Amino acid sequence: MLYYIFRWLDQFGISGSHLWGYISFRAILAMILALVVSAWFGERFIKYLKSKQITETQRDAAIDPFGVKKIGVPSMGGIIIIVALLIPVLLLGRLRNTYLLLMVGTTLWLGFLGGMDDFIKIFRHDKEGLKGKYKIVGQVTIGLIVGLVLWASPDVKANLNLEVANQNGQEVVVKHETKAEKTLKTTIPFVKSHNLDYSEIVGFLGKYKTAGGWILFVIMTIFVVTAVSNGANLNDGMDGMCAGNSAVIGVVLGILAYVSSHIQFAAYLNIMYIPGSEELVVFFMAFIGALIGFLWYNAYPAQVFMGDTGSLTIGGIIAVGAIIIHKELLLPILCGIFFVESLSVIVQVWYYKLGKRKGVKQRIFKRTPIHDNFRTQDSQLDPECKYLVKVPHGAVHESKITLRFIIVTILLAALTIITLKIR
Repeated sequence: MLYYIFRWLDQFGISGSHLWGYISFRAILAMILALVVSAWFGERFIKYLKSKQITETQRDAAIDPFGVKKIGVPSMGGIIIIVALLIPVLLLGRLRNTYLLLMVGTTLWLGFLGGMDDFIKIFRHDKEGLKGKYKIVGQVTIGLIVGLVLWASPDVKANLNLEVANQNGQEVVVKHETKAEKTLKTTIPFVKSHNLDYSEIVGFLGKYKTAGGWILFVIMTIFVVTAVSNGANLNDGMDGMCAGNSAVIGVVLGILAYVSSHIQFAAYLNIMYIPGSEELVVFFMAFIGALIGFLWYNAYPAQVFMGDTGSLTIGGIIAVGAIIIHKELLLPILCGIFFVESLSVIVQVWYYKLGKRKGVKQRIFKRTPIHDNFRTQDSQLDPECKYLVKVPHGAVHESKITLRFIIVTILLAALTIITLKIR
């Protein structure tokens, strides 16, 4: 909104209005505004949640061995993140941008889905919340919508990166195709000069391989959105953990969106140039600011929990942002913590069921998701159950676990960026 006003004023030579044409100016302003809104609105919203008793009502005290009382802490704090994110985006972003509209739509959709889950938990006192099948349907639906829009929209194009040898053949120069076009290619980490082409995977379809490639792309979009949003949801189990990890991930996605929208930087990193993706920089800077402001209240000991309203939204934002800039194959590295959290639950359930069929009570970890394994004391374990992994033997304080997980995410974030140059 403000972008269009100041760009119009720039035509009349109004001092300072030209700054709104710079993506760096709008992005930094978006982060500052999101942080301020998150901090200011957060304090008032927390008081409102307490007054209406919209608080945590059920909590397994066994997983909190250090005696911090979680019951009674306001939940649904994800609304703080969503409000603080959308206000600067709507004020400072170019709202006619397809990519930005997809990000806003994803935020609202998954925010509503997570809000329904929190509503059922809090107001209906149902610990399970929204049934899993309905969550999956909601996640699959937004993934389908995003995939189909990226397939059908004429505005979604990219200039493919090409390696061209100079005249003496001794040096390779990366250039981009002069014309932007729709593409099914995506960046592969660690592999030099290669993009994965979804249509080549289904090359056996012959003349129908392009259509088959887009179908595969839509399926991949659904899978990525569902997997990352669930991973973020599982990671939201300790004060400040999901918000802290996601802020680091948001920094990397903001950087990748910026270099993808800058043809010289895209050539330097040998990645495709994506016109229009600069608006994602504004979005992710606002995302970072909103999360940092939320951490002011969510850091240990938390004054508010984000709930599924926040965690499902955060995961969806990360997934859709990566898909738009053709970097979804970097997510297993960048979101390594989310991946390990999900994997720990999957293998734990599989191993337990395997033992059950044999009449043996067994588990791999003391508890899952994996962060709970580190704060579980040996005295809390089932003496009739066999555990493959019993370390650490004592419980680690959750603030230390959170900080260590964030440090790991910082390392993975650095590795994600490095992969683009060590190819």
